[in-house]
Amino acid sequence: MSLLSQKTLKKTATFSGVGLHNGKFAKVLVKPSEPNTGIVFKRVDLQSNNYVYPSFSNVTNTLLNTTISNEHGVKVSTIEHLMGALFGLGIDNALVEINNEEIPILDGSAKEFIEILKSCGLEKSEAPIKIIKIQKKITYYQGEKFISIEPSKLSLDINFKLKFENCLIGNQENKVNVYEDDLLDIFNSRTFCLFDDVEKIKEKGLAKGGSLNNAIVVKGNEILNSEKLRNPKEFVNHKILDCIGDLYTSGYRIIGSVNCSQGGHFLTNQLLKKVFDNKENFSIIEIQERNLPHTILNKTLLKSIA
Repeated sequence: MSLLSQKTLKKTATFSGVGLHNGKFAKVLVKPSEPNTGIVFKRVDLQSNNYVYPSFSNVTNTLLNTTISNEHGVKVSTIEHLMGALFGLGIDNALVEINNEEIPILDGSAKEFIEILKSCGLEKSEAPIKIIKIQKKITYYQGEKFISIEPSKLSLDINFKLKFENCLIGNQENKVNVYEDDLLDIFNSRTFCLFDDVEKIKEKGLAKGGSLNNAIVVKGNEILNSEKLRNPKEFVNHKILDCIGDLYTSGYRIIGSVNCSQGGHFLTNQLLKKVFDNKENFSIIEIQERNLPHTILNKTLLKSIA
């Protein structure tokens, strides 16, 4: 967010690896794209009807990942870590080509996505960025779990709470300002599960590609991986990574304050649906000045295009 013009990659980024849930090898090319095209996924293993748009309204599955589908039933799954990396780097436009259904899990975090995307460099355009500004507080509840978003001046804040009976994970909480804070710990934090849940997950046909190389597995008060925690709040930080990636299915960056307790892909998706169900809940603003750091924006530089 250092400059307020839309950005894409200078050159193509390449990723490959196994899918966490389908266990199949996939290759991904993230290619530069024109201004105002947004993020678009293309299934290159299919000959037709193969474009899938990462919109909250196209999310068709939120069980342990975020899956998007088009009107022809073509899917791309586990998009959240790549979407989080694109959001965090301020990449507005990109064509994501994939030769299978599921984005590779890599090491279970966004670390490699960030490193390779950054190494490709960013190309700035003349087109101004567009931002969703939250106007009213919206909350979605699921039992004792909840997620809310409310107006914020110029930031996207995410406050996330985890509550686990497991003594090692326990109760964790962290808050980040997505546009201002160093998000290295967020991007480096891996997905995780309890050892006792592994068989249940596999019985559902998931985690076929899961291993200690791409997920933290917790058994009692022990981490089974040889690589222990990368940061003290890795569990909740991974949930924040997921949340950032899922929020990008809104289409643009967001100005608002998110508060979540025990949430995940489903709650974030339901929150976005509730926000965009009423035009009074949000506005879309276009930043007209291109070279001004967003921290010193004022309302005279914003033009409503809602």
